[in-house]
Amino acid sequence: MYEYINGLITNIYPAYIVVCDRSGVGYKLYTANPYRFEQNVESHVYVEQIVRENEIALYGFMDENEKILFNKLLNVSGIGPKSALAILASGDAQGLVNAVANDDASYLTQFPGVGKKTAQQIILDLKGKLDDLAVSAGLHLTTAQPVANNQALADALAALTSLGYSAKEIAKIEKTLAQTADTTDGYIRSALKLLVK
Repeated sequence: MYEYINGLITNIYPAYIVVCDRSGVGYKLYTANPYRFEQNVESHVYVEQIVRENEIALYGFMDENEKILFNKLLNVSGIGPKSALAILASGDAQGLVNAVANDDASYLTQFPGVGKKTAQQIILDLKGKLDDLAVSAGLHLTTAQPVANNQALADALAALTSLGYSAKEIAKIEKTLAQTADTTDGYIRSALKLLVK
């Protein structure tokens, strides 16, 4: 029903913010981390309305990508709005995307309320469904361990993302690139050769 609200953030509480629109209505928006917002500042807050048997609640987000990720998390069996917000509160969307891509359940169990079973369910339900979000949010999908210790390769893969290549295309060539040592420019040249084949 709601896409976003433009208004003044009048109050900030530990679990939610209050946004007053131009008509004078104050909206209570549950957010992942309310303290990212600034009080008494006009803001553009993305909103998701969730209706349940005994509750109608509004959830607020800093940007559209955060809202999309929230909705993707809600599609995971066993994840409700509060758990989704707790995961988003870490601010580590990059880590979440990589953990799903790499079947890293142990990383996901670091989030509040996420046990081993839920972590495996997140991977099962979101595998392959975060690639587009990773690209639109400017995240780099890392699927090979060597990148963590290879800044030149990480920079090259980030450059390919900014050139418009999809996370799926990059993932296909990443392991091949990781097998050699090179400069950032060298990795980019090699990657472009592999991508045009």
